[in-house]
Amino acid sequence: MKLAAVTFLVGVLVAPLAAEAQPAGKVPRIGVLVSNTQAATSTQLEAFRQELRERGYVEGQNIAIQYRYGDGNLDRLPKLAAELVALNVNLIVTSGTSPTRAAQRATRTIPIVMTLVGDPITSGFIASLARPSGNITGLTQMAAELGGKRLELLKQAFPKVSRVAVLVDPGVTGALQNMQTAAAALGVTLLPLEVRGPDPNLEGAFRTATSERAGALLVAPGPATELDRKRVVDLAAKSRLPAMFGPREFVDLGGLMSYAPSYPDLFRRAAIYVDKILKGAKPADLPVEQPTKFELVINLKTAKALGLTIPQSVLVRADEVIQ
Repeated sequence: MKLAAVTFLVGVLVAPLAAEAQPAGKVPRIGVLVSNTQAATSTQLEAFRQELRERGYVEGQNIAIQYRYGDGNLDRLPKLAAELVALNVNLIVTSGTSPTRAAQRATRTIPIVMTLVGDPITSGFIASLARPSGNITGLTQMAAELGGKRLELLKQAFPKVSRVAVLVDPGVTGALQNMQTAAAALGVTLLPLEVRGPDPNLEGAFRTATSERAGALLVAPGPATELDRKRVVDLAAKSRLPAMFGPREFVDLGGLMSYAPSYPDLFRRAAIYVDKILKGAKPADLPVEQPTKFELVINLKTAKALGLTIPQSVLVRADEVIQ
């Protein structure tokens, strides 16, 4: 059976596209606020725009889109969320726990469509998946479960590993909890290494991983680790540590392994929520959905460069193997 799995904030200033549902000549505006860089989120945002286009929203014709990027600084999110509310937005789309919390604190009335939130119930965003009850709905990425799954896959690929360094952004809540439970079951000791943007001390973290004799590395998704993916990938290669990442973009840049939901697919589905709300649906009536498309991607070229052998039992479960 195949296995398939920036933080950012998208504020959407919207109005119904139907001519009879909006004043003549009024073009709804979509404001996009990303906590990461433009480059780091370009693929996801394009998937979002593409789905909007397929539903009749054409940028520059019947909608206008304004882009703002936080460049990995989570402290800016509350101010940016407040700016969107001050612009009289009709709908806000968020991605990740921190952006969603910033939007929630900025407004309890404007509809919010979240994506890439790990545990929206524990975070206090919704009452339940089936009945959100408030002004927030959208998609969760099951982040808690994924942390343990990534560790499990890393252990299956490298059974002798007993000490795993975890690069984690402390701004991403709950990133370690599920991993700790999985680590105990797998007989693995975790070495948490905190990095935070916009200027994370990545070199220092990797030096610590090496000096503490970590046998492998797990890079937890978050702004600090995704702000400069290529640098993280290069440092992992330099340290010669088998590394597991979240988003597949790390593997495309030369990382060894990744396991995560398809981020573009989640952003595409966020556009579907936007369309429904623009047509009159209320967030409280739209159940929160979970990922349906996961991706395990393995870079064999990187494995060979590091002198590593990936077991066939793991390779056959991959959705994509880069030769």
